[in-house]
Amino acid sequence: MEESVRIDKWLWAIRIYKTRSLASEACRGGKVKMNGKDLKPSKEVKINEIYSLQIAQITKTIKVIVLTHKRLSPKLVMNYFEDLTPKEEYQRPLVLKNLQFVKRNKGTGRPTKKERRELDDLTEW
Repeated sequence: MEESVRIDKWLWAIRIYKTRSLASEACRGGKVKMNGKDLKPSKEVKINEIYSLQIAQITKTIKVIVLTHKRLSPKLVMNYFEDLTPKEEYQRPLVLKNLQFVKRNKGTGRPTKKERRELDDLTEW
């Protein structure tokens, strides 16, 4: 068991991100948060801390169980963190995928006010 691990290294080790540089980039880009505050890649991870990660359209919430700096086998990953993400969050990309977008022909210009209202009525749910 580790004493201290950087957040970027830990996220890479538990296979949230494919490379450590992607994990660092996510931290610098404000995609990794704790209590609503952005984290730097050098932030030290502690057991029982809860982090929220923005990955594509999903906001994933994870709780640290065990620290590690070595990349883990996919089978062992679930022993190192607890996924607190609500099930609705995983269904969000499916809902977005099923949305229908209105396509306008090229060269027709901007919609008029009347056309805009008609489009809004079609897309309301």
